Amino acid sequence: DSNPLHLQVPRPLSAMAFIRTIVLGMTAVVSLGSVSLTSAFLAPMPGASLSRPRVVSSSRAVSSISALNMKVFDWKRREALAADPTLGDVAADGQGILGTLSPAPGSKKPKNRKGRGISAGQGATCGFGMRGQKSRSGHPQRPGFEGGQIPLYRRLPKLVGKGMGRDGHQKANFGLLNLSVLNKCEPNSEVTYETCLEKGLMTKLRIKKGTSVIYSKQLVKVIGCNDENREPVKLSVSGLTVKAHAFTASAVEQIQANGGKCVLLNPVTNEDLPMDE
Repeated sequence: DSNPLHLQVPRPLSAMAFIRTIVLGMTAVVSLGSVSLTSAFLAPMPGASLSRPRVVSSSRAVSSISALNMKVFDWKRREALAADPTLGDVAADGQGILGTLSPAPGSKKPKNRKGRGISAGQGATCGFGMRGQKSRSGHPQRPGFEGGQIPLYRRLPKLVGKGMGRDGHQKANFGLLNLSVLNKCEPNSEVTYETCLEKGLMTKLRIKKGTSVIYSKQLVKVIGCNDENREPVKLSVSGLTVKAHAFTASAVEQIQANGGKCVLLNPVTNEDLPMDE
């Protein structure tokens, strides 16, 4: 027997196995060397502090610069800094006036971007719908169109020689003050609609149509009248000063014939106006 002790004899290695063994050994040696180098670099130097180094942010560094050394482009802030240079000094928190400026709340609103997708709420059709007259380009209807009904500019009456505004289509509806009421007044007295109401010479005028009251003042017109026999009433009181907003020609003739005076009143301010002869 060539192996009386029955020892295990290793088989000879093939070429590939031999190369693999060498590569694994070299890898182990390189890994052990890198670990030792890393620990050497990370080891603190004797006498060195283990505290974390202080990092200064760039924003804090910029804000710490005095505002007087910076170019201010806003003319309002420039005038404020010129009037009071202490405004640009660095505050206790390290920020000056230029570092704390911000727009007023609500002044900056993002623009409503239309046609940029359905998630914005105004995408695709931009809020105009998919079809119809109002989704087309341009104005959908002509100015003044009211859907087919008679428009306002056709419903209003057109008066010759008068404008389309308030003064052209405003009809004053006067309350009437007859000459028979003036005959009840005292001679050489001043007569108005209010004085006649206070003395009980007439009842309160009630007019439902037209403009009859302006600034709580009743528009009054003095007119002539007929009696029960349909005869013209003659003014018998002399020296009356009648104030009203309008007069008829017959009333003016009788008042002036009895030594009286007619005074026109402004319908808005209720002040005296010169009356044409």
